[in-house]
Amino acid sequence: CVQPSVPPVPNYKLSMSIPEWLQAIQTYMKLLQYNHTGTQFFEIRKTRPLSGLMETAKEMTRESLPIKCLEAVILGIYLTNGQPSVERFPISFKTHFSGNYFHHVVLGIYCNGRYGSLGMSRRSELMDKPLTYRTLSDLIFEFEDSYKKYLHSVKKVKIGLYVPHEPHSFQPIEWKQLVLNVSKMMRTDVRKELEKFARDMRMKILKPCSAHSPMKERARGKSLSPRRRQGSPQRRACRRDKS
Repeated sequence: CVQPSVPPVPNYKLSMSIPEWLQAIQTYMKLLQYNHTGTQFFEIRKTRPLSGLMETAKEMTRESLPIKCLEAVILGIYLTNGQPSVERFPISFKTHFSGNYFHHVVLGIYCNGRYGSLGMSRRSELMDKPLTYRTLSDLIFEFEDSYKKYLHSVKKVKIGLYVPHEPHSFQPIEWKQLVLNVSKMMRTDVRKELEKFARDMRMKILKPCSAHSPMKERARGKSLSPRRRQGSPQRRACRRDKS
């Protein structure tokens, strides 16, 4: 019997521009195809260290099985590692359609002052976007408009932090550093929040919500009452963001 053809894993060539390289990665994902079977072939635990998730991505390239949106994000990170000019971060959407809620995630890309995305979806408009968007909010609104075509209303958008390019990192991916209830916000406010966050991201001043703030040194001979023992404002904000 004829063996199914295994798509070759794309290799970066110095002659390629970054948009061409991202296109090659997306083409490879499309050749793997979207997994419509109802069975997930690869287990992705979001809390795993990056190093473990990169091992799963390697397995994806060996097995060449169909993938879903979450696997595509991990694979996109794996294939863009070693391109320091390409920043990668997860973008998650919670949408509502016909009485049900749906969740979707893509890999946001930032390079040379432009935003785009890589990903997989049943719908071609809800996965990759070219590296042409001047702001993060332009990219998010493009997804929101794409969802409208399918009569989905976007309820929440979650943006994670840049993923390190160190494939052996024990750090987990920060999936939801910023959480916006977009359905309850004016677009001008959504834009303002996204642009502030994007600026902080570019300046690399944000710390993961999951990072525990060091406890203040306890004053000698005094016990901290529960009332006074509060986390940093950032940790409190993180807790509020959790959904």
